[in-house]
Amino acid sequence: MYELYRQEEGITVVVDIFRATTAICTALQNGVVEVIPVASIHDAKRYSNDDDVIIAAERGGEVVEGFKYGNSPLSYINNPEIVGKSLVLTTTNGTQAIEAAKTDGELVIGAFSNLKVLTEWLIKEDQDVMILCAGWKNRLNLEDGLFAGAVVDILLNAGYEFDIDSDAAIITRLLYTTSKNDMGKFLENSSHRNRLKNLHLEKDIDYCLQLNTCNVVPKLLGGVIKNVLKQEAY
Repeated sequence: MYELYRQEEGITVVVDIFRATTAICTALQNGVVEVIPVASIHDAKRYSNDDDVIIAAERGGEVVEGFKYGNSPLSYINNPEIVGKSLVLTTTNGTQAIEAAKTDGELVIGAFSNLKVLTEWLIKEDQDVMILCAGWKNRLNLEDGLFAGAVVDILLNAGYEFDIDSDAAIITRLLYTTSKNDMGKFLENSSHRNRLKNLHLEKDIDYCLQLNTCNVVPKLLGGVIKNVLKQEAY
């Protein structure tokens, strides 16, 4: 599907709310110096002998056997083990979306945790914006759509001058504006929320829906994701 919309110029915002992009923002907020996204578990294992690297791998919502970390953002909060390290990350959906779009224009990472600073940065950059929702194994999910709708709504309300050329932007904006006061309730029966709930990851779900907990704009630069804002606590 991405092949139909890919753009060689402009900015692509990759989002995987539950949980890869939320984890990336959280890790950078809490002391990781950079995130190296890789598509496969095999690629992640190549870094296993590097003392300056933390390796994280997730498949199907769970930490891959043999790895200490997955894509739970909570594992990167107030964790001295990650400070000053590079984080190599591979996930079921999020890093696959990054892999698909990494050669097309600028690529940044979005989550509800960095919604405010990200949209401010997008307005300042004043370029075409495409939001790439990772979904679940190439299928639609609601939480990524809600985030896309939030970005569209904020940019339009800020007077950002661009034309919506996709019905998906209209639909996701409507989803967000009708559910933004209780996104958790709106997502109560969504597939990926229930998948994580069955894995007893309710705390992850709650955290991923919190707004503006991270003051970072993660950007892919030469295959490595770095925060292009100065790290400052809210």
